[in-house]
Amino acid sequence: MKRYDRLKDIQRLDPERDFLKIYRITATYEFPWDITRALELALYRTYAVPSIGRLLAETAELTDRSQKRYDDTALLLDAVVEHGLDSDPGRAAIRRINGMHRSYDITDDDMRYVLCTFVVTPKRWLDAYGWRRLSGHELRACAAYYRTLGAHMGIKDLPHTYEDFERTLDAYENEHFGWDEGAREVSDATLALMASWTRAPWHGSCAVRASPSSTTRCCGPSVTGVRARSHEASLGAPCA
Repeated sequence: MKRYDRLKDIQRLDPERDFLKIYRITATYEFPWDITRALELALYRTYAVPSIGRLLAETAELTDRSQKRYDDTALLLDAVVEHGLDSDPGRAAIRRINGMHRSYDITDDDMRYVLCTFVVTPKRWLDAYGWRRLSGHELRACAAYYRTLGAHMGIKDLPHTYEDFERTLDAYENEHFGWDEGAREVSDATLALMASWTRAPWHGSCAVRASPSSTTRCCGPSVTGVRARSHEASLGAPCA
C-alpha cells in the first residue's frame, strides 16, 4: 500500500454517514502513534481547568493509580472505536463511562470541554508534528464521531462542526484556565507516568514541547524532549 492510498479511500466515503469508518482509519492506520499522544495531551490539558483538575485530585485515581486509570480510559475509548457506538462492546463501554461520571458532580460545560479537547488537540498536534495534516473529510468525520459519542453520554448543546468544537474549546480555556494545587499534583503524577514509559532515548532528531504555554502556566513546567520507543515512533510515518 502506498502512502496516500488510505487517504484516497477516506475521500470516497461520506464523513457524516461513514464517520466511524473514517475515524477508525485515521486513528488506527494513518496516525496511530500521533493520535495516542495527542489524546494523552488532550486529557492532560484539561487539568488546567480548576474544577476538573481539583476533582481528579480528589478521586486520587490519577495520583495513586496512574497506570490503571490510564489503561481503563484507553480500553473504554478504544472499545467504542473498534466495535462501534451501537455494538454490544461499544454500548457496554459507554454505560461504564456514564456510570463513572454519574458518581461525581460534573457540569455539562466541563464534559463538553473535555470532549472538545479530543477533537481539537489531535488536529493541532498533527499540524505541528504529523507526516501530513488531516483532510477536510477527516475533520468532519472526527467532529461527527465525537458529537455522536457526546450525545450517547448525554452531553447537552454539543458543537456541530470542527470549527464549532475549536471555538468552544478556546473560549472555555480563555475563561476558565487557572492555577490549582490539586491539579498540579495530578499533572506531576501524569508526567511521572509518561516518563516511566521511556526506556532508551529515541534517536530521532526532534524533541517536542508537549504541553502548550497556557497549560504550563496553570499546571507547571511542560514536558520537553518527550521520547518514544523507536518502534512506536515508526508507526507515525507510514512508508511510501
